[in-house]
Amino acid sequence: MLKDKNAIITGGVRGIGKAIAIEFCRQGANVMLCYKSNDQAAEALKEELLQFGTKVLTMKADVSLMEQAKAVVDETVSQLGRVDILVNNAGITKDKLLMKMTQEDFSEVIDINLVGSFNFMRQVAPVMIKQKYGRIINISSIAGVKGNAGQANYSASKAGVIGLTYSAAKELGKRNITVNAIAPGYIETDMTGVLEDQYKEKLLQSISLSRFGKPEDVAGIAVFLATDSASYITGQVIAVDGGMMI
Repeated sequence: MLKDKNAIITGGVRGIGKAIAIEFCRQGANVMLCYKSNDQAAEALKEELLQFGTKVLTMKADVSLMEQAKAVVDETVSQLGRVDILVNNAGITKDKLLMKMTQEDFSEVIDINLVGSFNFMRQVAPVMIKQKYGRIINISSIAGVKGNAGQANYSASKAGVIGLTYSAAKELGKRNITVNAIAPGYIETDMTGVLEDQYKEKLLQSISLSRFGKPEDVAGIAVFLATDSASYITGQVIAVDGGMMI
């Protein structure tokens, strides 16, 4: 489905990003895995992905810095020739009630989750425009659709990602570039694993399917949006939430 396509995945070595990388390589794509800190995890995943017979690159970068986003895109083009797919997945949380949240707590989450997505879109857009082809997939969140107590910073960042998706879809559509967002609900990852059991039980009661999602649930939608089967889908936010929004 993705044979010989080249993809950049930010936050690509754990959680949802890792699951997307595995599925992309399984479908024949070459990948550049952008990560911030965990060298050991990056190398371990690279070795795992090489079994699929595709090219796998890794590069450490802070997505909130434009020059580092440019370096990742430039290296991808240099090594692979083009960038067909961008998955903006890198994200962090710094949960606190609004009254206890510092400006630093707010700004850091915005810088990684929202500014980081902008930085990579800004850098891949000229490449994709020149190619007259591209698939941009932004990982937002249900929290960006309806908000969440204790996550004013995270919710604002993910709502911003949705607005960014809509605007970019309008700008880039004429160049055969689709821009869509995925809004996961509660997905079992390292990021959500720190939540208290009592809170998890409360969350479970709000999910129609009565179970938490897996990273693979998001990865399947990302693969679809990256293929030509989704060539007439752009500017959409697809919830992968087990029915939380019903």
